[in-house]
Amino acid sequence: MQRRAVWALILTLVMALTAVAAAPGARAGDFPSQPLRLIIGFPPGSAADITARLVGAHMSETLGQQLVIESRTGAGSGIAAEFVARAPADGYTLYIGTSSNLTNAAINPNLRFDFAKDFAPVTPLTLLPLILAVNPSLGVASVQELVALAKSKPGELTYASVGIGTVPHLSSELFAVRTHIKLVHVPYQGSPPAVTDLLAGRVSMMLGVASTMLPHVDSGKLKALAVSSVKRAHVAPNVPTMVEAGLPDFEAGVWFGLVAPAGTPRPIIDKLSAAANDALAANEVAAKLRAQGFEPMGGPPDEFAQFIARETVKWTAAAEAAGLRK
Repeated sequence: MQRRAVWALILTLVMALTAVAAAPGARAGDFPSQPLRLIIGFPPGSAADITARLVGAHMSETLGQQLVIESRTGAGSGIAAEFVARAPADGYTLYIGTSSNLTNAAINPNLRFDFAKDFAPVTPLTLLPLILAVNPSLGVASVQELVALAKSKPGELTYASVGIGTVPHLSSELFAVRTHIKLVHVPYQGSPPAVTDLLAGRVSMMLGVASTMLPHVDSGKLKALAVSSVKRAHVAPNVPTMVEAGLPDFEAGVWFGLVAPAGTPRPIIDKLSAAANDALAANEVAAKLRAQGFEPMGGPPDEFAQFIARETVKWTAAAEAAGLRK
């Protein structure tokens, strides 16, 4: 009986140690031991997909496991976000979060997930900066001149956006609030019709993705006044930033970042972040991203968390200014 009790105790200890070894935190040193799923909320060929594939391919080499890109579209990427938020917090199911998640939440605070609470930030990946452009017929050559014109004609100047509640829309509202001007919003279903009317002079201005606006700027059909990123964009080195144009702390753009389910062990988060930053620092990856109009971002998890917090406050205030918050 005594011998049996000893063996029972040994078996209990072995089972306990096995359970500890199997715990996520204990496995962090061996992570990853199987392929990872990288979920995006937009279709193949989209900006999120391009970011995921270019960065993910290099991360696969670094981690020694394949990152399988999986698209789950719908609800402005909300379906994909909710799926990952409910996934096991073991680092094997990841999500390409985007500024759209925050603008959606700014408009509708009753979503089925909370981006700040349900996700662990890993690394900011890419930014699509916006360019403020006007039709040359408007007769302004700088942000200051545009603001002066708008103040002299309150409520007369119009701006195009690619849809209500989008980053370009809320960025335009933020611009109006920061400069104390009154503009009229003209929403469109996507970039093509919005740019078409801007080229025709049927709207006064537009904050649009740089890669969409620059071909028309280069041809002289549009005048670029400023870029929305903190630093000058590689695709438009001669266009001043909003800060340089006289708007302190103005920062906007469509960004994409890597996040994991909340509760993912920090050693796994750090390993994923290191692999993502290595990818962004690789010359071939950065060159391919910039060729597609992206600005590589990068940074540690804690800085990304602070960035998300600032973005949340900013877009919530912009949504309230636009009268969109439910």
